[in-house]
Amino acid sequence: MDVYRRLARKLNRLPHGFPTTQSGVEIKILQKIFSPADAAFALRLRAWPQTPEAIAKRLKLPVDQTRKALDEMVMKGQIVRMLQKGKRKYAVVPFVVGIYEFQLNRMDKELADLVEEYFPTLIKTVGGNKPAVARVIPVNKSIDPRLEILPYENLRTAIEQANCFIINHCICRKERALQGHPCSHPTETCLAFSTEPQEATYGGRIISKEEALRVLDEAEREGLVHATYNVRDQQMFVCNCCSCCCGFLRSVKEFHAPYVLTRSNFVASIDEVRCDGCGICAEQRCPMDALELPPGGAPYWVREERCIGCGVCTVTCPNEAIHLVRRPQADQNTPPKNILTWAFSRLAARVLPRFGAISGT
Repeated sequence: MDVYRRLARKLNRLPHGFPTTQSGVEIKILQKIFSPADAAFALRLRAWPQTPEAIAKRLKLPVDQTRKALDEMVMKGQIVRMLQKGKRKYAVVPFVVGIYEFQLNRMDKELADLVEEYFPTLIKTVGGNKPAVARVIPVNKSIDPRLEILPYENLRTAIEQANCFIINHCICRKERALQGHPCSHPTETCLAFSTEPQEATYGGRIISKEEALRVLDEAEREGLVHATYNVRDQQMFVCNCCSCCCGFLRSVKEFHAPYVLTRSNFVASIDEVRCDGCGICAEQRCPMDALELPPGGAPYWVREERCIGCGVCTVTCPNEAIHLVRRPQADQNTPPKNILTWAFSRLAARVLPRFGAISGT
């Protein structure tokens, strides 16, 4: 048991967090995912990527044995493997986004129930500090064409610049289906991409750039929300989320965790002349219940405090009455430059308040 508690503490020291509970459900999750030997090995790994040769040297183990153990843990979704400048490297990853998503091939009813029990506690930590973990990327064709779209606001720019693309099934929809809450949306919607060659792991498959762009098109037709890491550079994935299953949207909508997912810098705007009150936007598309029909009837109005600026309401409006406009400057968010900047900012937000409380400041 001690090895799992130590691993839980290690994960909780990462920027995302892995909080303790009175029930100990977080330990049960780790016991489900890690054998004692795997947990002990994970404790010896670092959060920044290292080559197997560097890890073997530090741990005083044979390189071949180390590489084999690392690759086996990768296939179990316990750690991450990546290519950096052509070198294969390994690292510890947070529970979310990370270990949980990597359990796609191992997710069963028992693990689904454990995660769902843990979710309210976990999400208070993950969503309790700035900067947010993820952010919404708007449907670009829904934006007023006169407006400038910054590079980090354009998902297709990131796709065009990447060289490798991996498509995977949505772990959130699989988990909810195992609990008896299946989703009507497609499941193969999670995209990872990189400028480096990558290997398909965790059940994914390599696809072409053209297929990746088609996945985005299909997601937009389905009314799914593009969500990606809350950074400007070195983007690596996009989840196409539904509000009924997906952790990002559920965190905001059901659990009021403000720093799991931050809205885009746009907001829906309705043309009062074009809107005939058909209700497609509000009843079939908006994931946040941000559109309302006033007592006097059409046109609909936008509750700007609830709108996340995803743009999915615009895609199927028969009268083309909805488009996205940029929020006022004071209401806009600029993401951290990259994942390293994000991690330092996040750790400071989590650790410094506790240090101040201890020191009396």
